[in-house]
Amino acid sequence: MSNCKMGTKVLCLLVGVAVGAGLALLLAPRSGREVRRYLARRAEDGRDYLAAVSKEFRRQAEDVVERGKSLAARLA
Repeated sequence: MSNCKMGTKVLCLLVGVAVGAGLALLLAPRSGREVRRYLARRAEDGRDYLAAVSKEFRRQAEDVVERGKSLAARLA
């Protein structure tokens, strides 16, 4: 396990959480229509969250690139 990267561990955790949540929904005492509506809402929320996180990640990556360029220019 020591050879695993942190990102891989986090991804495995998230997949496990998603599978567990999916099983919980499938076994929940709700009608199919209610479950589909709930899943559609949660999927939309997830999409919105991922879009916001990816924008923030991109902004941070751009900041790091800019700092790297300025450092390289100072050292050159």
